[in-house]
Amino acid sequence: MQSKQYVVLGLGVFGSTITKTLSQFGCEVLAIDKDPECVQRVSEFATKAVIGDITDRQFLIDLGVEEFDVGVVAIGNHLEESLLGVLNLKEIGVPHIIAKAKNKQFKVVLEKIGADRVVRPEKEMGERVARSMLRKNITDLVEIDESYSIVEMKVPLAWVGHSLNGLDLRKNYGINILGLRDMKTHKLLLSIDPSYLIQNEDHFLMIAETDKIEKFDYLVEK
Repeated sequence: MQSKQYVVLGLGVFGSTITKTLSQFGCEVLAIDKDPECVQRVSEFATKAVIGDITDRQFLIDLGVEEFDVGVVAIGNHLEESLLGVLNLKEIGVPHIIAKAKNKQFKVVLEKIGADRVVRPEKEMGERVARSMLRKNITDLVEIDESYSIVEMKVPLAWVGHSLNGLDLRKNYGINILGLRDMKTHKLLLSIDPSYLIQNEDHFLMIAETDKIEKFDYLVEK
């Protein structure tokens, strides 16, 4: 399967991080910014890094942006540039557009003009850090949509010595086990015998509704 192609408009910390991460996964990334230093910074890992004005629609057309699958407008502090960036990608025909907003008002406006997803990185990271501070057993949590999350969780003491069959986590807690991390080797094992007896230092990778996971973590003693 061919990897998706991404165009990133704006190469501050957010945009350059997205560019680097996508590139590390082998994606084709076109990175654009009007600041030569920002462009130079990502040129070593982006497929192509270009100096230019993202508010200039013809400039984007000349770069062949219409051929890309996803556009990321990573300019969160300047609403006018963000608006024009989203509008340009929309008019050019980029199928999926993600935009960064610095506040709720920016988010509402960007959604109204056609951004498919609007993120507020500082807010989302703040919430994630706060939640991690409250968790007793969960070591990592990634929200995969508005309802579900994948988590890595140290097994509660009450589970130790029990089998997965005996605990019946899906029925009792709405949790589906995806894998087990062997903490001696730190390798993730994706095939677990249902009769396996849980050890004290085990970590499980699981998927469930986010609310159920957080309530479960609060209720179960470590």
